[in-house]
Amino acid sequence: MKAADKLLTIKIIHTVIWLFFVVVIFYVLYSGISGRVNTYTWIAIALVVGEGITLLIFRMFCPLTLMARKYSDSEKDNFDIFLPNWLAKNNKLIFTSLFVVGVILVVYQSLNN
Repeated sequence: MKAADKLLTIKIIHTVIWLFFVVVIFYVLYSGISGRVNTYTWIAIALVVGEGITLLIFRMFCPLTLMARKYSDSEKDNFDIFLPNWLAKNNKLIFTSLFVVGVILVVYQSLNN
């Protein structure tokens, strides 16, 4: 397989995993806003915390980004994922903020129900 094909495969996988975690984060936020906190909410929170631990282990880089780096010398933030560059650049800030708000709302809802 050529380097370009390997990079394309990584980009597709990375984008699918990113989309999964975006859905999970919005589910946590929805649970907190709606007050519909259940087992799936706590599983979602655990999944995102696991993702955070993975990022910490890899010095705030996704392991797929490190793999993709072998096949590209691009300096763009979205070289390894199908996202607009501005979103790839601000991804952690945007979705960590949404997640934290969601968790705060979930905890609030849990304590008041």
